[in-house]
Amino acid sequence: MAKIKNCLFIDHIENTVHFIAFCDHLKYWRFTFADQSKRMEFQELEKKILSYQEKGKRYFTTSSFQTHSLVLLHMLSRIDQNIPVVFINTGFHFPATISFRDKIMDDFGLTNLVDLHSETPKSNQRGPEGRLLFASDPDFCCFLNKTEPLNNMLCMYDIWINGVRADQSSVRKAMKEEQAAPNDTIRFHPMLGWNSKMIYEYRKEFNLPSHPMEEEGYLSIGCEPCTRKIDPEMNEREVRWFGLNKTECGLHTDLIEK
Repeated sequence: MAKIKNCLFIDHIENTVHFIAFCDHLKYWRFTFADQSKRMEFQELEKKILSYQEKGKRYFTTSSFQTHSLVLLHMLSRIDQNIPVVFINTGFHFPATISFRDKIMDDFGLTNLVDLHSETPKSNQRGPEGRLLFASDPDFCCFLNKTEPLNNMLCMYDIWINGVRADQSSVRKAMKEEQAAPNDTIRFHPMLGWNSKMIYEYRKEFNLPSHPMEEEGYLSIGCEPCTRKIDPEMNEREVRWFGLNKTECGLHTDLIEK
């Protein structure tokens, strides 16, 4: 791996972002975090969704509309184009993410976008010194803008379909395919057994687009104040809340029955 990097640098790669993307693609082939036999295939996902429909279960999915998120969204669009797609709109997203979200909804034929906002206005989201919470108390900022709004939404549904993967963090590695969530809701994790290589292969097979900011060096894209460009030696999650002892926003730690 080191020899490959050195050769690329010697050849004077003009665009550092392309180099980072190349290294990231190599990781798809080098690391296998999940046993492929545990991967949920499209047919299994379709069977599961149809069983929810037959039982009269109310379900929805959440999406950050990052590049890796598109695989689940694309598979769901092949099954039910009217599925509620919840975008947790914190008010701090990059404009490019909002535009990309709208394009993907249209391209995938998805018809039911839910733009979920906090009920707490930004004017009330300040710490004792007057700084916005993302700078003074990022955990509370995530709670107000992500966890609390989604928790309220769980009251209206039976099944929450989300795209967590075991290879993303130790927290997610400990999850199960189905787990209890607050308000008598079930979390369904169809992507749990997928890894980066599988995501890459599916995207290639169906020619799925990339988030436009990847070309600028952003590979894990969340709220603008808490996202930075990736360095070659970092993993995806390390670019979020950089410099803080924080890798999860609370959706996958608070909204789950342990």
